[in-house]
Amino acid sequence: MAVYTDITDAELAGFLADYDVGAPLSFKGVAEGVENSNFMVETDRGRYFLTVYERRVNATDLPFFLGLMQWLAAHGYPTAAPIPDRDGAILKSIRDKPAALVAFLPGLSTRRPTVAHCREAGEGLGWLHQAATGFAMRRVNTLGQTAWASYFAPLSAEADALKPGLATTIKADIALLQSGWPDDLPQGVVHADFFPDNVFFIDGRFAGAIDFYFAAWDMLAYDVAVAVNAWCFEADGSFNLTSARAFLDGYGRRRTLSAAERAALPILAHGAALRFFLTRLHDWRATPPGSLVRPKDPLEYERKLAVHRAGLPGFGT
Repeated sequence: MAVYTDITDAELAGFLADYDVGAPLSFKGVAEGVENSNFMVETDRGRYFLTVYERRVNATDLPFFLGLMQWLAAHGYPTAAPIPDRDGAILKSIRDKPAALVAFLPGLSTRRPTVAHCREAGEGLGWLHQAATGFAMRRVNTLGQTAWASYFAPLSAEADALKPGLATTIKADIALLQSGWPDDLPQGVVHADFFPDNVFFIDGRFAGAIDFYFAAWDMLAYDVAVAVNAWCFEADGSFNLTSARAFLDGYGRRRTLSAAERAALPILAHGAALRFFLTRLHDWRATPPGSLVRPKDPLEYERKLAVHRAGLPGFGT
């Protein structure tokens, strides 16, 4: 979450006038993440989040994202469901940008996941894949494996500026992944950004997930790999196999990974690390000056890439 578009009190009141959510009491920008502008809104009837969509979000994808959130909430999955206005619309506009109001989801994220958190988060992701079954809309993963080479092409100089010689290493990663990427694993709706800051807990138990704005149709095991990268590395860059096994154990409580999916996890995790390195590299220099945002360090994922290149003994077995 972040703030790129400032909203005045009058603009907020005009926006909320179309909703049956009460009168606004306060609102403030939330300065986390890098994608959209987000505001915590409190009215005399409750708390909500207002999201203004910008940057990489394509307006034509928003019906998929918001429809998925509605579907999940309707099927018992804890998430921030979109709030319809009095005419039933869930996608609106403010400052000539798409915007939506969503329910406040209680719970807290964790900055230092324990093994127990990883097990709970794994079950939460398995539950998500289970709950999304039957959702009819489709969206191509525009940041999936087929996009990485073209995405990196204009960023080569940025990579070498970050670390001399890195561009050559990343090109080798892209070639390796292209030659070995699986294409025959079970597919479905993936969250694609199931990071600790997007997962909430209450009393140590999984309480819900937010931020579905990278969701797409892709291999379910790839979503697991994205999450393992996010949850199971230590601050020093080392891989925590115990946490990874706990995550997979939790996931298996809701959905069983096939032998083929488990065997593919190392290359899927390598690719998932590359995907987040690329987008972080792009955002590192592209974040607009003056925005309330903290761009994330691409070198965190460069270190994870180095671990994947060396191999992860015991992971996926």
